[in-house]
Amino acid sequence: MSNKRRDFLKQLCKDFGIDILYVFGSRAKQVRDWIAGKGEIISSASSDVDIGVRLLPGRRLRFKEKTSLVIALEDFLGINKLNLVVIPEADPFLAANIIYGERLFFRNEYEADEYELYILRRAGNLPLLEKERPEFIFGKN
Repeated sequence: MSNKRRDFLKQLCKDFGIDILYVFGSRAKQVRDWIAGKGEIISSASSDVDIGVRLLPGRRLRFKEKTSLVIALEDFLGINKLNLVVIPEADPFLAANIIYGERLFFRNEYEADEYELYILRRAGNLPLLEKERPEFIFGKN
């Protein structure tokens, strides 16, 4: 049986050149369940919905396109507060937080899994690099 919400989201992702789409933050499970046809979106909720996207290779969203995407997602979800993060533009720790959310759309599951491993490796390596940076800059004592 086809899920109209999932189909709409899939088409929206195709229209905007989105490779992977996540919902993260405090309302992630609520949005995931709503798209799956379970539960409801509470449009009057005080917190916003956080969406992270990875675009297709070579694809960039101009400001107007980002605004159009936010409006389309807000209309689709029936909400008036949505934060959009383009994952490659985010710092590594925010990117890791995004992929710990709920993956709602992907074009290729294997590539999405590989991308998540890349994000986790990148975030996992940073604490060690930050620790070693002063030694690199100032030399060993």
